[in-house]
Amino acid sequence: MLEPFVYCPPTSPLDILFQDKDMVVVNKPSGLLTNPGRGSELADCLLSRVQAQFPTALLVHRLDLSTSGIVVFALRRSAERELKRQFAERLVKKRYLAVVAGYMQQASGTITLPLRANPDKPPTHEVHAEGKAAETAYMLLAEREKDGLQSSLVELKPVTGRSHQLRVHLAALSHPILGDAFYAPIAVRQAAPRLLLHAATLKLLQPYHQQWLTFEADTDFVTASGTWLQPKSSAL
Repeated sequence: MLEPFVYCPPTSPLDILFQDKDMVVVNKPSGLLTNPGRGSELADCLLSRVQAQFPTALLVHRLDLSTSGIVVFALRRSAERELKRQFAERLVKKRYLAVVAGYMQQASGTITLPLRANPDKPPTHEVHAEGKAAETAYMLLAEREKDGLQSSLVELKPVTGRSHQLRVHLAALSHPILGDAFYAPIAVRQAAPRLLLHAATLKLLQPYHQQWLTFEADTDFVTASGTWLQPKSSAL
């Protein structure tokens, strides 16, 4: 059963990574909506905060409420069209970091389980034969054991961009993300104060000059939550 949702967005200042005449790139904190929800109590979001400083900012893509990391906003209509084209045509390269429960048996792989919205438990999603195609490449980076819980640090590169894709795919492998209120069992959910999923790298074409740009954002959950060790998995 899902816990009642109470929106308490962080009050940290806007973390701007890059700005030019076409776009602004920011590092979203966990717990902040990317765009406003229904009702005045859900009006505070990353978009509204960006627009307070850049009034012409336009939404191009989204991150889940609980996911932190890189989000791009267009500052002109022409840039919005071009950036949305790049996302739609899968030209944008995305790299995430996540901490998952357990030691992964395979050092790397690709998850290709189809996904759909779960009609019985909105807003969650599920693996289903009649769902939309979804593809996630993963690579094991490090392992640790802390407070009796084994966990793995993994790099994730989604090819598609389905809702909750990374969270559902990892849970389907029996490696749910720590702090995941939707897809992790209670012990794994309570093992972290937030969802340990972060959009760490984003690579795209500058909308006007068409030159490749790469943006990176660090995450504290890699360095602030214990010592990581090289994987012991025999798959490596």
